[in-house]
Amino acid sequence: MKITRVETMVLNLPMLIDGATPMLGGRARTSIDMLLVRVDTDAGITGWGEAFGHRIFHATRAAIDTLLGPMFVGRDPSQILALHDEAQRVLHGVGRSGATIYALSGIDIALWDIAGKAAGLPLYRLLGGSARADLPAYASLLRYGTADAVDRYTTQALGRGYRYIKLHEITVPEIKAARDAAGAGVPIMVDTNCTSTGWRSRCGRRRISPASPKSAPAVISTPPPERTTAPSGNFAARSRRARSPTPSRASPRSAA
Repeated sequence: MKITRVETMVLNLPMLIDGATPMLGGRARTSIDMLLVRVDTDAGITGWGEAFGHRIFHATRAAIDTLLGPMFVGRDPSQILALHDEAQRVLHGVGRSGATIYALSGIDIALWDIAGKAAGLPLYRLLGGSARADLPAYASLLRYGTADAVDRYTTQALGRGYRYIKLHEITVPEIKAARDAAGAGVPIMVDTNCTSTGWRSRCGRRRISPASPKSAPAVISTPPPERTTAPSGNFAARSRRARSPTPSRASPRSAA
């Protein structure tokens, strides 16, 4: 079996937002952008994958259409690990992160889809099976910026059967609104998206807990990187000591 075509397509789903319009990359975000990857084979089996979207899907699509896609055409789709390793080596010159890795992930998912279809098995069985009959799901809410909107959408998610809530809020009133709507028994996660408003994992908990200890989330995701603090004390003196030779074990100083 050989790969005959790698194709990309973009789905833009409009968003209905109650509250302030979220911004991404300096522009209003009014849709959910998904980049789908279709991989066809000469055996008539088609695999589907999804690459990371958001505003960067244009770059991810270009990476697939101009670099990775042509590289995979004519290859055996069952050699997933070998193809993945080869692609990683090819990508080292353009960066193995961001759009290039998003592109590779979309193709990788499609290859696993082909593998499952070729074997006539659901993918979880192909990967070794599962000890669970079901998995819990959580409702991932957008960042609304108003407590009323958070209350409304949290209540709506609970009404649809979700028992875990994920927020993208960065201020206490909105997080407290979710907790008040959900009650104490519903786990709440907060994804701060590396915001620059002073959030840190420990700092964020301190900001929430004093205002309402019962509102503190169970998980804080993607806080911004910790700041690098300046060295304390006399840096010049410590530098001189660091450059001084270390006494050997035979020296009088070390023997004392």
